[in-house]
Formats: sequence, C-alpha cells, structure tokens
Amino acid sequence: MTKRIVVDPITRIEGHLRIEVVVDENNVIQDAFSSSTLWRGLERIVQNRDPRDAGFMMQRICGVCTYSHYKAGISAVENALGIIPPKNAELVRSLMNISLVLHDHTVHFYTLHGLDWCDVVSALSASPAKASKLAFNYADFPMNTGEDELKAVQTRVADFVKKGALGPFANAYWGHKTYRFSPEQNLIVLSHYLKLLEVQRVAAQMMAIFGSKQPHPQSLTVGGVTSVMDILDPSRLGDWLLKYKYVKDFVDRAYYPDILMAAEVYKNEPSVLKGSGVKNFLCFEEIPIGNGEYLYSTGIVKDYDITKLHPIDENLITEDATHSWYKDNGPLQPYDGKTNPNYTGFKDGTSIGVDSKEVSSKLLDTDGKYSWIKSPRYDGEPMEVGPLAAIVVGLAAKNPRITTIATKFLKDTGLPVSAVFSTLGRTAARALECKLSADYGIEVFNSLIENIKTDKTTCAPYVIDKNKEYKGRYIGNVPRGTLSHWVRIKNGVIENYQAVVPSTWNAGPRDAKGQKGPYEASLIGIKVQNITQPLEIIRTIHSFDPCIACSVHMIDVKGNKIGEYKVNPATLRA
Repeated sequence: MTKRIVVDPITRIEGHLRIEVVVDENNVIQDAFSSSTLWRGLERIVQNRDPRDAGFMMQRICGVCTYSHYKAGISAVENALGIIPPKNAELVRSLMNISLVLHDHTVHFYTLHGLDWCDVVSALSASPAKASKLAFNYADFPMNTGEDELKAVQTRVADFVKKGALGPFANAYWGHKTYRFSPEQNLIVLSHYLKLLEVQRVAAQMMAIFGSKQPHPQSLTVGGVTSVMDILDPSRLGDWLLKYKYVKDFVDRAYYPDILMAAEVYKNEPSVLKGSGVKNFLCFEEIPIGNGEYLYSTGIVKDYDITKLHPIDENLITEDATHSWYKDNGPLQPYDGKTNPNYTGFKDGTSIGVDSKEVSSKLLDTDGKYSWIKSPRYDGEPMEVGPLAAIVVGLAAKNPRITTIATKFLKDTGLPVSAVFSTLGRTAARALECKLSADYGIEVFNSLIENIKTDKTTCAPYVIDKNKEYKGRYIGNVPRGTLSHWVRIKNGVIENYQAVVPSTWNAGPRDAKGQKGPYEASLIGIKVQNITQPLEIIRTIHSFDPCIACSVHMIDVKGNKIGEYKVNPATLRA
C-alpha cells in the first residue's frame, strides 16, 4: 500500500517549493512531484520598455541571484544589437561573477544546506580537544578549530539551547538516523557555520567594490560598465584583492576540508549516493579570463558518459508547459515563449500527517497541471544544470582548470568518478566550482591590471535603429547552473522577453512525454527512514540550491486573484 508525503514549503531556499512523494510499504519513494506554488514575476513588465532597462528590471527576479539576472539582461540586449563590450568591462564583469560565486556557494553550503549534514545538537557533546586534532585530517592549517575556539562555539550554542532560543537551529530533525558525522565532526562544521557569517559579509563587499552595492548592483550598462573610477583606482583594486584572498582562505581551510570530511563519512549513506535520476548534463561557458579562455566550458554530457562532449544547438532549447499552470503547452523555443496563466488548482486527497496517520489534504493534480514552473528541454530531453553539470562537462571538455580541481578531489577522497552523480556528488561539485573561482580568479584580476596599463576604455557606444527588428540572447553559467535570457526588440522597445533559469531546468514538472525533471527524478528510489521527518527529501532537494523565485517570474497583468496567504504571527516559531 502506498502513502503520500507532502513537504510544503521546502525551507532554507529562495521562494515557495512543494514536494510530494509516494512511498511504498517500506517507505521507498516510488514517485515524486515538484511544484512551485507562488506566482510572481517580471517578463511582462519589461515589454515596451527601453532595452537598456532590461538588466535593471530583470535582476529583481530574485534577491539572491541579482547579479546573474542583471548581467544576463544586459548581455542579451548587447547580443541583439551586436554590441561588444571593451575588454576592461568584460574582465570587471568576470570579477563580479567570481565575487558572486564565492558568496553564493559558501552561503549555500553552510547557511542553507549544511544543517542537512551537520547535527548541531550532537556537537554539544563533542570533545573540543579531539575535534581540534581531527580537523588536521582534512586540512594542513584548519580554520577556527583550535580547542579554545571550539569550546567557545559549544558554549555559545549551549546558551541558545538553555534559553530555548535556537533560532536557525530550531525545528530540525536532530538525531536523525541518516546523520553520519561524529560529535567532533559536527562541532567542526558548526564552527565553520558561524565563521561564515563573517566571511559572507566580506564576499558581498567584493561585489560592491565594482557594483556599488550588493545585492542589486548598479554598475553594468548596455555596452560595458560604469565603475570607471573604481577600475582605475589602485586602492580599490587592492581592496578587492585583499577581500578575495580572505574569502579564498575560508574556502581552502574550511569549506573544502568540510566537503572532504563529508565525502569520507557519507560515502556509505545510501540516501545520498543514489544516482541523479536525470543522466544528462548541460553547461555553458562563463567567466572569460582575458586570453580567449573561460573558467567554464560549453557542452552536453549524456548518459553519464564523460568521455564524449556533445555541442549545443540553441535552437533545440524549448519549454514545455503540459503540467504547468499556463495555457500554451508548447514546446516553445524561448524567442517565441508565452506566459499566459491557466491556474487549475489542487484536488482533495489524503497524506501522512505529523502523527504518521493519514489526514485529509489538498494535493497536486498530478494528472493535470501542478506547478508555476515550466519544463525546459534540450532536443526533447531533460537536462540537469548546476555545479555538478559544470564539473562533469568540464571533465568531458578536458577543461584544464576543472580537471585539476576535480582530479585532486577524487584523489583526496578515494571516490570513483561515478560517485559524483549523486546528492553527495552534487554537494561536492558546488565546493569544487567554488574552488574554481578561488584558485583561478586571480588570473582575471591580473589580466585586468595588465590591460588598464594601456587601455582605459570601459564602455562601447549604444546604437539602435528603431526601424529595425532585433533578437538576441545571453546564455551562460551562474551559481545555480545554465541561465539564458531571450529578447526580441521592435520599434526601439522590447517586444518579447523570456528567461530560462537554472531552477526551471531542475525543478520543472513532467513534460508531455511524462519525462521527470531533475528534482523529481533524483528522489525516486530513496528510502525515507521516518516519514514524519523526511530529511532525505530535504537534503536531496537542497543539494540543487533551489531558487524558485527565479523560476517563476510572471505576473497576472489583469489583476486576477491567484491565491490568498495569511500568516498568524502568534503561531510562528523561531
């Protein structure tokens, strides 16, 4: 007999995500459904606007991925108009991208995903002396793991417990059977969790040096960048370099060692080792370093086969809305994309409640439409995008920087390449992608320094003929994976705009052929130890770093009521 488990909302992510799974009598997931339940957006707002407004407005898609959409909007218009930014602008944009990667990935692992691996309560019983010695197994010079520092961390968290004010540590599944770290290992990760609260501020400041602020930087424009004085000021350049080295130090001495520790301990935990489900991976080149090379590579890997790299034909990218709350089922190429709402709601049913008994519930209509997210496909097939795809495609492309980092990780952990196609591998890949910016970001900085010695240009002219029609796109790779913005321009204004974002690729529902997206496919076959504490589901989904706000970016221009939400502050807990 099967049972349905509803996890809504998935917390510690950006946006509103609901996951429903069907488990058998042994609590093994037989089917899974991913749904975005909140509608918002911007694609209609930019219609009939000056193309130069696109980047500034589209970055409001999300409060986390602001620079990603900002750059995408600017670059899509540049591509449409045939504008090539000067080299200085290209390199400054790369430095801002590196700043974003370092900030985004470190915050994701510790603040959003770390507590899926680290049992905070267990850390309170650890021996700080043993933990301090253990840290040297994973780093030559571990950060924030001195015995005195670890004692201070324990005292700090213990005080929270005594006061009953656990804050971000409240309402979790402490003591869950799939936690594998020892008390001492949990204490090490907890110490780095708290240290990251300081480090992330510095990473955000890196972005602000060339972007004026973070989030929502303001220094990009169609044709280049406007932060001319910062680029030409040695003190500002030096400030960025110092902050870069500070954050890189955290990556090298805390983040990467913690991932090595997780790989060692969790390599025998079945719930994090199951295959990714979708076996195809897509990535696009990103972060030019000034000599015609990019940190990321372009291509597709199919069926887990990293010995062969397939080229990308942009015309084969489509979005299907068969099971999405829109009228036009598709598949539609993004230049011709439509976003007309067709909300059909939920259906009555039963699911498992907190007491393990069945309760009446409103469930997704999985035979019909059940999500505000569309289903992107490449040549009719689902693709996983994100750090795992970036590393896999980089290996297939024989990208020298990615190959060096990935090979070292496999050697350090003793894991086979096949192990990366899993929740554990996806989490590790995000750290490796962070290492890519930490280890090689200095090449971009040095290229900028050399170029400004002889070239002070930062912006190309903006030219548009209002009697012509244009179309263009940006395709690249951002912290959560492959992102593309597609624009049509007519009469000097934006006629149509579509954004196909990483979490759309990964979180989309089934398509017309019944093919599951990466979120749904990744859950099939996982055994849930306790159906009232579905940590396995949350850990798997968190490994993608969901950004649902990015995936749902359209508003109802007629003002129709879509849904109603009421929050009673008296019932909220920290």
